[in-house]
Amino acid sequence: MELLKTLYRTWSGADARDIEPLTQAGSNRQYVRFFNRQGQSVIGVRGTSREENQAFLYLTRHFREKHLPVAEVLAVSDDGMRYLLSDLGTRSLHEQIKSRTPELPLLLERTIRLLPHIQIEGAEGLDWTVCYPKPTFDRESIFFDLNYFKYCFLKPSGADFNESRLEQDFCRLADALLQLPANAFMYRDFQSRNVMLSPDGQPLLIDYQGGRRGPLHYDLASFLWQASAGFTNEERQHLISVYYNELATLTTPPLRETFERELQLVVAFRLLQVLGAYGYRGYFERKPYFIESIPPALRNLAELLQTGVFAPYPELQQVLTELKSPEQTKPSEPTAAQENLPQPTSAGGKLTVRVNSFSFKKGIPADESGNGGGYVFDCRSTHNPGRYEPFKQLTGLDQPVVDFLERDGEILSFLDHVYPLVSHHVERFLQRGFTSLMISFGCTGGQHRSVYCAEHVGRYLHKKYGVDVIINHREQGITTQL
Repeated sequence: MELLKTLYRTWSGADARDIEPLTQAGSNRQYVRFFNRQGQSVIGVRGTSREENQAFLYLTRHFREKHLPVAEVLAVSDDGMRYLLSDLGTRSLHEQIKSRTPELPLLLERTIRLLPHIQIEGAEGLDWTVCYPKPTFDRESIFFDLNYFKYCFLKPSGADFNESRLEQDFCRLADALLQLPANAFMYRDFQSRNVMLSPDGQPLLIDYQGGRRGPLHYDLASFLWQASAGFTNEERQHLISVYYNELATLTTPPLRETFERELQLVVAFRLLQVLGAYGYRGYFERKPYFIESIPPALRNLAELLQTGVFAPYPELQQVLTELKSPEQTKPSEPTAAQENLPQPTSAGGKLTVRVNSFSFKKGIPADESGNGGGYVFDCRSTHNPGRYEPFKQLTGLDQPVVDFLERDGEILSFLDHVYPLVSHHVERFLQRGFTSLMISFGCTGGQHRSVYCAEHVGRYLHKKYGVDVIINHREQGITTQL
């Protein structure tokens, strides 16, 4: 915060009169509002990724050159990690949708008419190589989102499915998506929370730093099927018509029937992506907005299943049919699982071993049993599969990563030292009647090496000693009880 204050002081020539922290939503960026002596305000931002900041700043300047309604970049720190923006105010379209104000239909039409302008005009002359984290909506992007859904929502929900057949469906879905024209600027997170409103009700855009080249349909799907918006089918159809007519003033669109068929496919994909995000941001990070968004997202999914769009993907359709009731679907919550663990009692109690995987960047898991102690092992000395492109979207639960680690052998040598230590501890705890032991494995991202170690050590202890084991892959939002 002090460096952000310094940036403001350098830009304005004086310290801020007041500083107002702003609520974070889905990102880890820090936002504050600086006020000067006259009550005028600007927004200060501290990013967590230099590349992401660079993408946002480049896109902002590019869009302003195209006269699109985005903030003005006022100042940037030398290291590129902090910047100041003109203040777009406090009134968001999301709030208008929640309260269903009388002017809402007009605000929605204005917003949806703006969308094709940022997609078509914003793409003109844009240097796609600056886009973060990828310049194009490609197969890797698609599988990142599909795996996000599988690991952060589907698996924690306890759904029963054939993983091989599901993977085949994912491949077919990716093939279909990649056949869509993809020459527009894809905002990627075009939803009402990212649309601010000027005093006279004109839409102003924020949070497009994840944008890239991609299909037009994605942003329309994001906006109209946003879980918390609660649009009716009639409202969606009207706004699709508004969008399509505006698009036709900028380029030659596909036939309306073709466009809507393609849109339905993208809506299906987008719903899977948001469920993955809601599972991770809600049930793991405990952010209320995302938890509240899961039931309406599942209602959207139930409606979409009736259209037959998932019919070409039978395994996916089957598992989604089982998920379609919000009351039946609640992914495992790591903190809730921890709260229900046995507490230390007198001798003779049953031992429960909790084995965690985690990222050191996000801190060592807390021991909520009240017992303390246990082990924290650092896996970062071993070869990291996350450095290689084929494994970046996978975890230590996936067979290709398992094969890589075991062929390399470093992780096996590492665990050869771990097994005797934890075995001795379990044996002594069983003899003394202790009821709680925690073992944690950390690595850089909590995705590959630590997940592999936690999974293998947990299953080893359960098989050898018959103790209750809870394996919690914290960063993946996956908890298993043995």
